Amino acid sequence: MCGILAVLGCSDDSQAKRVRVLELSRRLRHRGPDWSGLYQNGDNYLAHERLAVIDPASGDQPLYNEDKTIVVTVNGEIYNHEELRRRLKNHKFRTGSDCDVIAHLYEEYGVDFVDMLDGIFSFVLLDTRDNSFMVARDAVGVTSLYIGWGLDGSVWISSEMKGLNDDCEHFEAFPPGHFYSSKLGGFKQWYNPPWFNESVPSTPYEPLAIRRAFENAVIKRLMTDVPFGVLLSGGLDSSLVASITARHLAGTKAAKQWGPQLHSFCVGLEGSPDLKAGKEVAEYLGTVHHEFHFTVQDGIDAIEDVIYHVETYDVTTIRASTPMFLMSRKIKSLGVKMVLSGEGSDEIFGGYLYFHKAPNKKEFHQETCRKIKALHKYDCLRANKSTSAFGLEARVPFLDKEFINTAMSLDPECKMIKPEEGRIEKWVLRRAFDDEERPYLPKHILYRQKEQFSDGVGYSWIDGLKAHAARNVNDKMMSNAAHIFPHNTPNTKEAYYYRMIFERFFPQNSARLTVPGGATVACSTAKAVEWDASWSNNMDPSGRAAIGVHLSAYDGSNVALPMPPPLKAIDDMPMMMGQGVAIQT
Repeated sequence: MCGILAVLGCSDDSQAKRVRVLELSRRLRHRGPDWSGLYQNGDNYLAHERLAVIDPASGDQPLYNEDKTIVVTVNGEIYNHEELRRRLKNHKFRTGSDCDVIAHLYEEYGVDFVDMLDGIFSFVLLDTRDNSFMVARDAVGVTSLYIGWGLDGSVWISSEMKGLNDDCEHFEAFPPGHFYSSKLGGFKQWYNPPWFNESVPSTPYEPLAIRRAFENAVIKRLMTDVPFGVLLSGGLDSSLVASITARHLAGTKAAKQWGPQLHSFCVGLEGSPDLKAGKEVAEYLGTVHHEFHFTVQDGIDAIEDVIYHVETYDVTTIRASTPMFLMSRKIKSLGVKMVLSGEGSDEIFGGYLYFHKAPNKKEFHQETCRKIKALHKYDCLRANKSTSAFGLEARVPFLDKEFINTAMSLDPECKMIKPEEGRIEKWVLRRAFDDEERPYLPKHILYRQKEQFSDGVGYSWIDGLKAHAARNVNDKMMSNAAHIFPHNTPNTKEAYYYRMIFERFFPQNSARLTVPGGATVACSTAKAVEWDASWSNNMDPSGRAAIGVHLSAYDGSNVALPMPPPLKAIDDMPMMMGQGVAIQT
């Protein structure tokens, strides 16, 4: 992931302003340590901090069209860039960068080209012919982006809040699936798939359709010119990503450059569930496995850095971001610059344990819709910023546009959790990859119960955080919490502790408004808390708060996990490296 910063229409073209923009851009350099670029046209500034993953030799930014009248600064990856280049046969490209197509698409199609991009992206485009500009963010907000406004009438854009919070009168998260146009004078939604209106779909479940769609999503993300690997916790999602990658890596350009053996990475406390499961899956797949251990104290010592980089005070996000933050530093030290990760599956398939209590398929489906729409505030924010803190890029195939549309068009009845029928959470995904002739994973891994990342790294991690917060936040402080923090008032000592740190780094009111709030149990939305009256007495985002569902629930209840009935083998399928799935650059 790169870092982008733009200051547009600030009525100041002085050297002092240029120096200030450079200073602010340096705050984003952890995202892109490989090169820096700054373009100035009058009182418009476009800055870029580059992480070179595609075409490291010539893809420096900003990028331009042929006569340099259109200028673009981009953070992201465009997986279908080769197909788009073929459609733009009358255009000449300056670099081999996947993002080079954006300026030319704008030239050809105007602002409505954004939906043609298959990838993850945030970009600012300046058209110097009429001094207009546009800004866009990918469909569900895999890349982070903020927009702000200055008293001088300027518009500010930054990959992270720290690039603009000190200079804007107001700022906010840039909405995913939207673009902002100076000509239109505001936002326009470009991503509006059928599931977005939350009406209940009716497409019958076809296991092979899910399998094909997800394999294609993984394969297209093997596009890289640098060493890469997979994050492997041993849970269903990361294990499927690793399995598909290992299965299809051999024929790719990446394999020719860096070798055909896949590297995998796992983090956890000594003896944690993820370390054990991750090692087992790695041995099954034959990956070069790297296991990183941390202690509770290591994590506590990193909390301030995590909050500074991830820019949130949300308890769930901080709990999960810390081990990912520590692991990312270790991974980058090995020379790896890109990893594939498993975020998004639980939102799409209702994988969180609280979905066991969904009363009907309509409520189930609407909750998945709400969860996907909120991903940019939670898991996408964590995955993007925890890795970018050390110049590491995370790619998330479950959040592929085509795959989301395929999975979200299913009749939600097939996603419903029915233990009496052997259907545990994410049954439709597990069933799609249950191939007895050419197994993707061992059965017990394929049917391993959902374990939230902050739990799977070791149950004592969350318990240690709570104990540390209790030592640093007393009852008197909590009694005044509503007066000190009237917005999103922390209701636990752990939340209060994180909030104090956040406010020190980001004291502006706009900053605290970027963080979501509301009641939650086991990562539910506030609406889903209504599904079980008993949850109101156990409001914690950990999966162990799903009492009566999690095998290690907080109350110590012994929950039996039903084994699925025998499944028929799904026929083997051919390699999905078809036309239009390009991995060369």
